[in-house]
Amino acid sequence: MAYFQILGGLVLLVFAGDFLVRGSVSIAQRFGIPTILIGLTVVAFGTSAPEMVVGINAVLSGFPTLALGNVVGSNIANIWLVIGVPAIVAPMMCASPKFTQNMMIMLGVSVIFMALASTGVITMPIGLVFILLLAAFLYFSARRAQASPNYDELLVEIDGVPDEPDGVLVSITLIIGGLVGLIIGANLLVTGSVEIARALGVSEAVIGLTLVAIGTSIPELVTALVAAVRKEADVALGNVIGSNIFNILAILGASSMFGDIPVPEGFLKFDIWVMLAASLMLLPFAVFRWNLGRRAGVLFTGLYIAYIYVLAQGGSAMSGTY
Repeated sequence: MAYFQILGGLVLLVFAGDFLVRGSVSIAQRFGIPTILIGLTVVAFGTSAPEMVVGINAVLSGFPTLALGNVVGSNIANIWLVIGVPAIVAPMMCASPKFTQNMMIMLGVSVIFMALASTGVITMPIGLVFILLLAAFLYFSARRAQASPNYDELLVEIDGVPDEPDGVLVSITLIIGGLVGLIIGANLLVTGSVEIARALGVSEAVIGLTLVAIGTSIPELVTALVAAVRKEADVALGNVIGSNIFNILAILGASSMFGDIPVPEGFLKFDIWVMLAASLMLLPFAVFRWNLGRRAGVLFTGLYIAYIYVLAQGGSAMSGTY
């Protein structure tokens, strides 16, 4: 039953997130908000809403390490799985200056997160730091986009912003339905995950790193595979970098507003270092403008399988440190 709860929760989160984005974007368009701002705020927050609601729900339900595991696990999965598998299908171009800049920002955010997590608990003041950094990132991105010589092309390429907005009544219905769906879906996912963790004798943190992280990364993986088939895999690469930044700053920032998030010893000794290592593996491709091809894709995917294997083998033994 718990597995059905997780599956139902994930499906509901995906559809509810899409409804929320569509309704919110249409309302924003009706109010005349510039397209670039819609893309950087409404769409960005809307696509991160499922993970954010899961994190908040986990904290409110008394399982804050599930939220932490979801963020760290998703960031690892985004690089080694969501980038690795599509790279096997088609090479990803890493020549864009925007990719290099965002890559450096992602590394900086990861290091800041590690430093603050080393205190042993993510509190509300630390969450506020994350939210302020997110606001600075959005401001920087907006200014950089407006200064781009291809500004008009960027407006057209923003995913999730339709040419014609929905009607006000339809938009409001979508927003309400999306919010309700997110709350129900998050509750199903968290409840099912906790039940499975108890049945397997592992902590909620391990389930967050594996089952929940993979589940919430499936939409990005499907999107990246479709982009790879269309020979547009480099677009998926940029989305992954942005998603990792949002996962730390937005999801942990918002979740910590509702309660402290303890950082287990196991995370400090192993998982956040794996997250940093995965991020650093992208650095040579960004600096030297190498294409991320099939061999790199096989390596990334293999490393992710190895990481999951290590967690599966040591999950019960590590549950004491989590």
